[in-house]
Amino acid sequence: MTASRKHRFGVRADARDAQVISSRVSKVFFACILALVLSLPVGITPAFADVRKADIILGVSVDSRGLSLADCPSVDAEYAVVMAADGTLYFERNSKAATQIASITKVMTAIIVLENTDKNTLITVSERAAYTGESSAELLAGDVLTRDDTLKALLLSSGNDAAVALAEAVGYILLGGANANIEVDPWVAEQAFIDRMNERAQELGLVDTYFENPHGLDDDGFEGEQRSCALDVARMVKFAMENETFRSIVATAETDIEVIRAEGGKEKLHLESTDQMLGNFDGACGVKTGFTDLAGPCFAGAANREGEEYYAVVLDSSDADQRFVDAQILLQWIYDHQVEYPLAHSDRYVDIKKNGEVVSVPVVAEVAHSNWIDKTVKATLADPDQAVAIFDLNGNINQTFEYNTVQGDVRIGDKLGTITFKQRNDVLLTVDMVACEEMKAPGLIEGIGIWWDRLFRKFSGQQTVAYSIIVNQTPLLNPRGSG
Repeated sequence: MTASRKHRFGVRADARDAQVISSRVSKVFFACILALVLSLPVGITPAFADVRKADIILGVSVDSRGLSLADCPSVDAEYAVVMAADGTLYFERNSKAATQIASITKVMTAIIVLENTDKNTLITVSERAAYTGESSAELLAGDVLTRDDTLKALLLSSGNDAAVALAEAVGYILLGGANANIEVDPWVAEQAFIDRMNERAQELGLVDTYFENPHGLDDDGFEGEQRSCALDVARMVKFAMENETFRSIVATAETDIEVIRAEGGKEKLHLESTDQMLGNFDGACGVKTGFTDLAGPCFAGAANREGEEYYAVVLDSSDADQRFVDAQILLQWIYDHQVEYPLAHSDRYVDIKKNGEVVSVPVVAEVAHSNWIDKTVKATLADPDQAVAIFDLNGNINQTFEYNTVQGDVRIGDKLGTITFKQRNDVLLTVDMVACEEMKAPGLIEGIGIWWDRLFRKFSGQQTVAYSIIVNQTPLLNPRGSG
């Protein structure tokens, strides 16, 4: 290694990700920090984190929701987003403000590589790639690697050498050099790759993002107009995580890759992920760190628990460890407030025979029987145990009943109407109400008597059919605030 290369690798930027943060000492330290945060009582977070009135929870500011501080995530990062795999935005802080994202840029680099190559593609490391500087996977000029091993060097070690090698190789493919067997200047090939990064960003709706290189460096010769925002990063990460090759790589804490050296020998390189969430947070499954002096410590992290996947983006945290703490706080906050809400809340139950067994079911309503003047039929839910997954800080549940016109003989299980459940006016679901008791229609003699009774009641303005009664309740979800 030349003196100049050693100097550039050891100074700053993502070198700290690849060399310092990835060390086992740092992993142990971060695990201790994480354990400390988890041990704090609910509502208590480190002093340097904060809750801001302008923070947005599901599209509404903390201030407008009237939430208590204990209900909100207290984080340090200047820019932050939490997004679900379905695209729902749960938390935003300065989410659209332009900023630097450092090596998180490499997520887009990986997207372009995966979309324009296959696993049999070989990557040759040029001299300019090997000497790019800052964070490095320790690749040497002339090294040959498989595409996936080069992606591991890119995403785990945050290798800028790997980023340039991939950009040159895939840019060559994009320009048609691979098919025409023509020479393409490496700078030209890399620019073609960067152009595709920007085109893909627009196609993915990343309207506030612009790339000027494949690695994310932003000074010392790499100054420019590159920029992004927390919201765009979340969307980019969400898209990347739909690719199984990308997912498997970023979920790897450490691995070995094989390179063929210029002189022909093979050598294994050991890589450790710069993602300190892996192995330290339940469900952590990637994705990418970043750091430059302009961007500050950054992290886009993912977690999946029982199929529920979320992405936390934190940009410009106060230090390298705090970015992981911030992401952990945001993700845990989401999981803590995703609850199963039982649809039936009633203090009245009746016993019915179901599948040969006597079971107790909740009475959710009494529905008027139109053939009678004063009789109602007890109703329960088609599935009395049904629940719906909700985010409990998004407001209380309300319900709307629609009753069928009930006539004739009623048997247990007959549909009597529907209940629609909403949260903040968004429909959660509509479920059927069914009879949980039997009721006969009036006989001939009873029917004649009811006809005359109704006739007199009409003249006197009295009730001619019983009122339907709502029994089911919708208890408050967030008594501390309006939600």
